[in-house]
Amino acid sequence: MASPVFTRRFLDSLPGDDQTDPTSREVTGALWSLAQPTAVADPKLVAWSRPLAEELGFDDEHMQDPKTARVLGGNALWPGMDPYAANYGGHQFGHWAGQLGDGRAIGLGELTRPDGESAELQLKGAGPTAYSRRADGRAVLRSSIREFLCSEAMHALGVPTTRALSLVLTGDQIVRDMFYDGNAAPEPGAIVCRVAPSFLRFGSYQLPCSRKDHALLKTLADFTLENWFPQFAGQGKDGYAAWLAEVADRTAQTIAHWQAVGFVHGVLNTDNMSILGLTIDYGPYGWTDNYDLGWTPNTTDAQQHRYAFGNQPTIGMWNIARLGEALLPLLDNDESCIEAAATRYQESYSKHATKRFSDKLGITFEPDDVKLIQDGFDWLGKEETDMTVFFRSLSNVVTEAEAPNAMPSACQAAFYGEPSESHVAAGVAWLQRWWQRTRKESRAPTELATAMDRCNPKFVLRNWLSQTAIDAAHKGDYSVLERLQKVMQRPFDDQPEHDELAAKRPEWARHKPGCSALSCSS
Repeated sequence: MASPVFTRRFLDSLPGDDQTDPTSREVTGALWSLAQPTAVADPKLVAWSRPLAEELGFDDEHMQDPKTARVLGGNALWPGMDPYAANYGGHQFGHWAGQLGDGRAIGLGELTRPDGESAELQLKGAGPTAYSRRADGRAVLRSSIREFLCSEAMHALGVPTTRALSLVLTGDQIVRDMFYDGNAAPEPGAIVCRVAPSFLRFGSYQLPCSRKDHALLKTLADFTLENWFPQFAGQGKDGYAAWLAEVADRTAQTIAHWQAVGFVHGVLNTDNMSILGLTIDYGPYGWTDNYDLGWTPNTTDAQQHRYAFGNQPTIGMWNIARLGEALLPLLDNDESCIEAAATRYQESYSKHATKRFSDKLGITFEPDDVKLIQDGFDWLGKEETDMTVFFRSLSNVVTEAEAPNAMPSACQAAFYGEPSESHVAAGVAWLQRWWQRTRKESRAPTELATAMDRCNPKFVLRNWLSQTAIDAAHKGDYSVLERLQKVMQRPFDDQPEHDELAAKRPEWARHKPGCSALSCSS
């Protein structure tokens, strides 16, 4: 195949750092610093996404070329690559943190895809940059497996997301304290190649605003509009306001999708919010097994629960407000623009969440359905019931000739432990109401079942599944990872040969590290 073609839009259009060494420092007046990946001992490509590779124009021969492993492991570059780390700030757990930046991610360049679109390739875990602070810029195998698998699993679910091209084992040992409890230990190192149209995030705009560098803020905003929101470019205040509202809309749609599939990001700081509305920075994420709005997978958030499952929609709007504040110098300090974006967010979230929840139930939403939907979710959370298993089971119930007079066996499989009689009775009563409501639809029950199975996944990347792949990989066995990767590419298909991967969380995983909760270094 022909050599990949890379461009330098980000570097050529935006001011950079004069220093070229990776010394940790405050970088002002610049949006990036050059950053060469640090070579690793023995880069070995252990997994890659064939669907994404094909989109990027890479065939199997190219991916299996030994030089590809060296490039994706940080030991070599393809012609045209000019590596850098981006400079940005952010709010972390509600508090302004100042400069953050790419501390362990290095952009390789912007690849021109076969379809003419641009895709930025970025190595996570490729060594120190000017923004690494006291860290080594490396990543361990367990966190890299989680990011690699989840990026592609989310894409297959239809959720807007960054992607993951490859997983490279480095041959180095990295010392990490997984739960920050003084038990640091060496672990295998790894690098993930992340891919997105852009990795710009809310914090990219917050940092220059916080420094009152309004010229730099405008330069970045104009660059963003010209390349990703051309419909708003060159319109002054009105264009910036419309752009903010568009970001609010995209963010709301993505978070509505998270809520519909039970995904919990875990650390929704403003530096982890994509300006394109993508799911970005997979760290201590998880899927809520039993439906629990108060659940967070992040040990750092264990007390505050700021980023718990049920709080994600509100946090999304809070983050939009922080982005709006950063853009105020471009909005003539008109705070009504932020209010308008917040309203757009609320309306968009309500619209898309309602549509997704209705689709999960096989109904075309009508105002009278609000109570039915809310009552269903309220019941689901009262006793431990698996969200994914329960909603998937409903396609079996909707085709029954009569409304259920007992809890269907498919639904029973969603319970953790033995539910109380009153809970079962309440569930049956709700199922009867829902079944009767589906009979008002114009589509036949079999059509409803098919449609429901296209929006209620059978397979999601539960933490315990990822942990089985991690445990096997630590022993040199990547077959579990490969199987998960293939199954998660088709989350809505039955795949009966993989039924055990669709089961609810096993009891052994309830409190096992890596399954129940994770730290930001997981």
